Amino acid sequence: MRVITAIGAWLDARLQLAATLRDTMEHPVPRESASWAYVFGSAALTAFGLQVATGILLAFLYVPSAGDAWNSLQNLNQHVALGWFVRALHGWGSNFMIAIVLVHMVQVFLFGAYKFPRELTWVIGVLLLLVTLAMAFTGQVLRFDQDAYWGLGIGASIASRVPVAGPWLVELMLGGPIIAGATLSRFFALHVFAIPGLLIAFVAVHVLLVLKLGVNEWPMPGRLVRRATYLREYQEIIHRDGVPFVPNAVWKDAIFSGVILLAIGGCALVFGPFGPSGPPDPTIIQTAPRPDYFFLWLYGLLSLLPPSAETPILLIGPAIGIAALLALPFVAGEGEKSWTRRPLAVLAVVLIAVTLGALTRLGGAAPWSPAMNAWSGAAIPVLYLHGRTALERQGAAVFQNKQCRNCHALGGVGGQRGPALDEVAVSLTRGQLIRQVIQGGGNMPAYGRNLSPAETTALVAFLRTLHPTGQAPASDGARREGE
Repeated sequence: MRVITAIGAWLDARLQLAATLRDTMEHPVPRESASWAYVFGSAALTAFGLQVATGILLAFLYVPSAGDAWNSLQNLNQHVALGWFVRALHGWGSNFMIAIVLVHMVQVFLFGAYKFPRELTWVIGVLLLLVTLAMAFTGQVLRFDQDAYWGLGIGASIASRVPVAGPWLVELMLGGPIIAGATLSRFFALHVFAIPGLLIAFVAVHVLLVLKLGVNEWPMPGRLVRRATYLREYQEIIHRDGVPFVPNAVWKDAIFSGVILLAIGGCALVFGPFGPSGPPDPTIIQTAPRPDYFFLWLYGLLSLLPPSAETPILLIGPAIGIAALLALPFVAGEGEKSWTRRPLAVLAVVLIAVTLGALTRLGGAAPWSPAMNAWSGAAIPVLYLHGRTALERQGAAVFQNKQCRNCHALGGVGGQRGPALDEVAVSLTRGQLIRQVIQGGGNMPAYGRNLSPAETTALVAFLRTLHPTGQAPASDGARREGE
């Protein structure tokens, strides 16, 4: 003990952390706030710690390349001792972390803990939720199975719809015009370095704000928040009824965090890791990919929306929602905290929960969008082959062999998810057709990885013949003159 005491004294003389740690452990909290209703923040931090630990272990064996990522996960599942369990802990830990953060934010909202002077604490919490969701999305992509490939394709499709910056965002996301090895390298860097770094920074600021501003008092009905008097009233509560965080509150946090860890471990043992499913192959049309649980609501929403409404709702809806969350403490920073006297707040939580729950349930059973159930085995009508050059006929063969009519109709035959192509040469120039085929856009995934340059050239040559008789196909020069 003397040796340990001496080492501790030596370290503290240089780091000078003992006083800071003591002040942190002994910082007072309102007695009623040292309750089970305030344990979710610590549990989210515990889940994040588990993600860091299991993520480091997985990074030793995971290979972030298009050719080896799927095989490396199969190796972890099948051949590395407890590799499947570490993967399961990491996957289920991600789900639990998102759920806990969501519950924590709902509790903070209903308890009015976003009001003065804790506006910045709430803003950092919103950013933490967004970064946690980004962590989950990038983790799904790293599985690089069929679900991950199509999930990333949907994500790139949404990004491509952003006005002006869409193509640049897709290029930044994918590391090129198609999903390939560079894509995984970027998502690996995001998942392992950039996003955890942001999480650690936001968590540090969040905890600092809690220590500086104090834990929110229990929301008593009739106790109003006024900027001019709140700080004095809070200090009076602390002086009259405050208790040290350690041991009065920390034991509840420790027990609940332990229960969460046991629950994560139990799910990992019983249900195992997430995927990987089949290797990614955009030419496989008999597929029904599903995103991870907390993105199923978006999948369900996409299955309901008509194509014309997808872009405005996907771009404008989330922007409005995030802006509303960030602005909340500044427009409603005073007044009643108790949820019993804020019926609109309770109603908003119920409506959002019911909506997301319904969309999530729908996303688990909805047919995949785009619907690829059209039969493309019928030969291309002779009308589209008559008088064509050898290159254009070769392009028709590519069009047929790659089953493009599972999504696109030609001559009234084919899928309805994508636009009919009978007059596509009038609306898109040669360069635009090439970009659309190679890197996708809208609801169309990128097919550059599955077409050779010769096949792409031939396919575009055939598509350039699809225009009404007597009307010339679109050209870059014609479009500039029209503009």
